[in-house]
Formats: sequence, structure tokens, C-alpha cells
Amino acid sequence: MRVISGTARGSRLKSPEGVSTRPTTDRIKESLFNIVAPDLYDCRFLDLFSGSGSIAIEALSRGACEAVLVDNSPHALEIIKENLEHTKLDKKAEVIKTDAVSALKQLSSAQRKFDIIFMDPPYASGLYSDVLETVVKLGILDKYGIIIAEQSSKEEIINIKGLVNYRVKDYKTTKMAFYALEDNND
Repeated sequence: MRVISGTARGSRLKSPEGVSTRPTTDRIKESLFNIVAPDLYDCRFLDLFSGSGSIAIEALSRGACEAVLVDNSPHALEIIKENLEHTKLDKKAEVIKTDAVSALKQLSSAQRKFDIIFMDPPYASGLYSDVLETVVKLGILDKYGIIIAEQSSKEEIINIKGLVNYRVKDYKTTKMAFYALEDNND
């Protein structure tokens, strides 16, 4: 796994071992970042279920002004911090050790908003809709921001009150659902 483009291009990243983390492949990551490229520069990026941190690190490398990386695994957090230091992007990043919903509440109470929220919860965990509903309820997504939700290609795209699913990108075993706030779908 590596950083594909930007200031940290070519940097090799560590990944937590075991089956509890599924790193997004370089091919899927490259496709994803080609889609969001116009929105990346100077954006505030939130990476939920961060794993190795590779998605947020790619966003920072390509011009995001800040990133918050959230994971509740001590081993994953250790890897995230190592990867941030290795890429020299640690000054633009904040790492939070907690579950996604608690992190959203914490960030909301600090009145933080994000332009891009990426989430990759464990497949079939039931967290997908909970996290999306919490994002809407807490108003943590910027008015014109987007949410990118990775999920198994076997799972159905769900509708969440307050969000519009405006794009789905299908890969062999994974798909990415892109959401925007309902009242800004113009």
C-alpha cells in the first residue's frame, strides 16, 4: 500500500495485520480520488474507521488542509501515527481514539464541520446507517460537503433521511456510495 499522488507520493504505508482491517486497494483509492479531486484542495477531511489512515493521508498529500482520523483499535492507531509521521503529514492531522459515533458527537460539540467525510465501517456491522444518521443529526457535514461510504458490493445502498445518494461506484467486491445533504441537491 502506498500514497498515489501529491506531496507524499510513493511513500509506502503500513497496514494493521489481521482480518479486522480491510485496506482500500490502491486501484480503488486512485479511482476514488480521481472522482473527488476537484473538491480536495484546502478541504477539511474526516476519515471514520480509519484503519491504516491511508485514505486521509492520500487526501492530505493531495491538498486537504486538515484531516481527522478516527479509529478505536489501539493497534490501528499506532499504525496511523507511524504512517502520518513517515509521510510528514502529522502536523495537518488529528487522530482520535474512539468509536465513530462518539467521535462525531465530540467533533460536533467542538462545532467542527467537514467538506468530505469518508467512512468504511466493518461490513455487515450495522454501523453504516447509524453513522450516516448521526452525521445528518449533528450537522457535521458542511452545507456543500460530501460523504463517501464504502461497503460490500453485496449490500444494498440505503436511503437516509436528509441525504441524497447521487452516485455509486461499483468495484468487484466493494462499492462506494456518494451522499450529499438533501437540501443542497441542485
